[in-house]
Amino acid sequence: QHFLFLLKFVYMLLSCSTMWGPKVISGPEGSSLTVPCHYDPGWETYYKWWCQGADWGSCKILVKTTGTEQEVKKGRVSIRDNHTEHIFTITIKKLREDDEDFYWCGIERFLTDLGVQVKVSL
Repeated sequence: QHFLFLLKFVYMLLSCSTMWGPKVISGPEGSSLTVPCHYDPGWETYYKWWCQGADWGSCKILVKTTGTEQEVKKGRVSIRDNHTEHIFTITIKKLREDDEDFYWCGIERFLTDLGVQVKVSL
């Protein structure tokens, strides 16, 4: 019984959010939208990602960093990590009506990724 409690406690500690971002962000159609996702020190070289879909378990990863500060582009979406400022930034160019959705800023880690949900609206 004590082991189960300890296991739950450790899981809770590991699940505590070490990242944050805007709950809702919006921009006019045709513009570029920049989404800032902040994280605590210690996560600099971990892969960061941006995925689309309200459900954490089935969202589609649109773009992912390589663990460096190099910008990665996929179509109209790009991601760049700033290790010094502890922030990764997602940019969606030429914002369209079908971009309006729920998204997730995420950090890839062993067992369970970290993530915060962001609502993008026009």
